[in-house]
Amino acid sequence: MDLTRRATALGCAAAAVGGVALAVQSRVNGELGRALGDGVAAALVSFLGGLLILAAAVVATASGRAAAGRFRVAVRGGRLRVWQCLGGAAGASFVAAQGTTAAGLGIAVFTVATVAGQVVSSLFVDRAGFGPGEPRRITAPRAVGAGLTVVAVLVSVSDRFGSPGELWPALLPALAGAALSWAQAANGLVRHESGSVVLATLVNFSVGACALVLVGVVDVALRGLPNPPPGQWHLYTGGALGVVALSTSVYAVRAIGVLVLGLCAVAGQLVGAVLLDVSAGGIAAGTVAGVALTLVAAGVAAVPGGRARVRG
Repeated sequence: MDLTRRATALGCAAAAVGGVALAVQSRVNGELGRALGDGVAAALVSFLGGLLILAAAVVATASGRAAAGRFRVAVRGGRLRVWQCLGGAAGASFVAAQGTTAAGLGIAVFTVATVAGQVVSSLFVDRAGFGPGEPRRITAPRAVGAGLTVVAVLVSVSDRFGSPGELWPALLPALAGAALSWAQAANGLVRHESGSVVLATLVNFSVGACALVLVGVVDVALRGLPNPPPGQWHLYTGGALGVVALSTSVYAVRAIGVLVLGLCAVAGQLVGAVLLDVSAGGIAAGTVAGVALTLVAAGVAAVPGGRARVRG
């Protein structure tokens, strides 16, 4: 196996592992949001937990401190613009969506809605060449795959069409997924300049935590304090799961691009999501069909033509 194929295979495997972590994080943060009665508070707890883990890793290692120095030089020298470091704000919106809607929608529906927004958005992010890799054309397989994914969302929530009040929350994870594709590209740029997956992940978590603190202040002013913290320890593992999910995407995005990154993560997300929903008491037939169609869409978009690069 040559180096390019090996890098691609490793990137796809990392993205799949990150997808599994993301599905489990959705369940954890959704339950925490329900227990606290506040999705924003649950998101903030998750981000602060991940931030502590990453800050300790950077401060405690020589490679982490060196990466922080390279990051400062890149920002001061203009190679990395400040707005290119704000991927954490999009990540914060995704985690907030987890805490607000995941428990009510079910993890599988939440995941498919997120994937739809992420895949469609990633077509344009890849085409613009925003991330650290080269631009990639919007070819027929990539466009068809993205379109099938949108259809999959409609199928997965078809059992809710009779109740619009239950359907609209699926829009929030779809929008958060769209923002997440841009964030993955931005985090890849930070990793490229700093030379460190951990540092890039720390920057993301720092920005996201700051955004959530500001939103949390407004949330408390409008709604009051959340419920007392629950006693179940596993509800506080969202931060660690987020570190796994984000660091794998930061590692993989340069080798495989934003769209293929999202598609490889789909397999992990959906397998984990379906198993979680089944263990919680069952899953609707429409959701199973939507999951299956999403996997087909991922395969269509990932055919060789979907990796075509823009030249000139």
